[in-house]
Amino acid sequence: MSSKVLMKGAEALAEGAIQAGCRYYFGYPITPQNETPEYMSRRLPEVGGRFVQAESELAAINMLYGAACTGVRAMVSSSSPGISLMQEGISYISGSNVPCVVMNAMRGGPGLGNIAPAQGDYLQAVKGGGNGDYKRIVLAPSSIQEGVDLFVDAFELAEKYRMVVMVIVDGLIGQMMEPVEFKTQVDVSTRKPPEWAVSGRHGRDHANIITSLTLDAVELEKWNLAHQAVYAEVEKVESRIEEYQMEDADYAIIAYGTMARIAKTTVRLARAKGIKLGLLRPITVWPFPAKQMQAYVGKLKGALTVELAYRQLFEDVRLTLCDKMPLGWYGRGGGIVPGPQEVLTAFEEQFGKGR
Repeated sequence: MSSKVLMKGAEALAEGAIQAGCRYYFGYPITPQNETPEYMSRRLPEVGGRFVQAESELAAINMLYGAACTGVRAMVSSSSPGISLMQEGISYISGSNVPCVVMNAMRGGPGLGNIAPAQGDYLQAVKGGGNGDYKRIVLAPSSIQEGVDLFVDAFELAEKYRMVVMVIVDGLIGQMMEPVEFKTQVDVSTRKPPEWAVSGRHGRDHANIITSLTLDAVELEKWNLAHQAVYAEVEKVESRIEEYQMEDADYAIIAYGTMARIAKTTVRLARAKGIKLGLLRPITVWPFPAKQMQAYVGKLKGALTVELAYRQLFEDVRLTLCDKMPLGWYGRGGGIVPGPQEVLTAFEEQFGKGR
C-alpha cells in the first residue's frame, strides 16, 4: 500500500503492525479495539501469518510469550481491563529478555468503566504494572498515521533492546477514521531466528532455554543489573518529543496522544489572543523526554499539564521540572474529552491571560 487510504484507527494500526513484519497475533475481544483482532483474523492468513483468538487475556499474553521466544515478530492488543490481566505475563516476558509488542487502546476506568476514550492507564504503562524491577518502552502516537509509522519503530526497538514495547492510544484514536499511508513494508520472509531464540538446534551445538526463573539470589541480582544497564541506555538515546510553537513561547501545555492533538488547537486559539503558548508532546512516555523538557527551565513562565486522567502524566512532569517553574494541571476522566476552548479557559484560570 503506497497511496493514502481512509481507515478506522484500530484497523489501520493492525495493518501498520503487519507492514512492520508482524506475522503472529494473539488476542481476546474487548471494546474499543475489537476491530484490531477482527482485522488481523482476515489479513494475517493473506500474508502467511497466524491469528489466534485466545480463551482469555491471560492465555493471549502467554501465547505471545511463547511465539516471541522463537524470534518472530508477534503482538497482542487489548484495552484497559484486558491489559491489567496481562501484567503477570508482561513481567515474565520482560524478565526473559524477549522482544514483542503490546497495544493498549485505553478506555474509561477504573474497573470495567466504560468504552469511552481515556488516558488513565498511563502510570500502569510507564511504571510497570507487573511484579519486579522492569521497564518497557512506551510509545504514544497522537494520530492514526503516527501510530502506523510508530509500529515499525516498535518492532525495531523491541528487537534492538530485547524488550517489550507498548503502544498506547485512547479509544478515540482507535475509533476515528483518517487517511493513512503505509510508507514502510518490512520483508520478514528471509529472516532467520536470532541466536538467542528457541528454534531447535538446526545445526547449533546447543539448545536455548528461555525463562524468567532464577532461584539463586546473586544470579538474579546480576540479571537485574544487566536489565538496568539496558534501561539506562534506552533512557539516554530513545526519548522523543514534539515541540510545537515553542520558539518564542512564554508558557507550554504538556500533553500526549489525543489530548496533545486537541491542545494544538488551544495553542492556536491562545496565539490569536496574543498569548505566547506552545506545546510539548512526549512521543515516548517511557523513556520520558526529561532532558528536552528541562531545557525550558528558565525560559518558560509556567506549564499546564493536560490529560484524560487525574494527575498521572502530571507526576512525571513534576518530577522532571522539580517545581522550578509554576505548574498547572487540567484533566477530565470517565471518557469525557475536553475541547480546545475548555483547555484554554483552564489555562487562563490558572495563569491569567498569559502576559
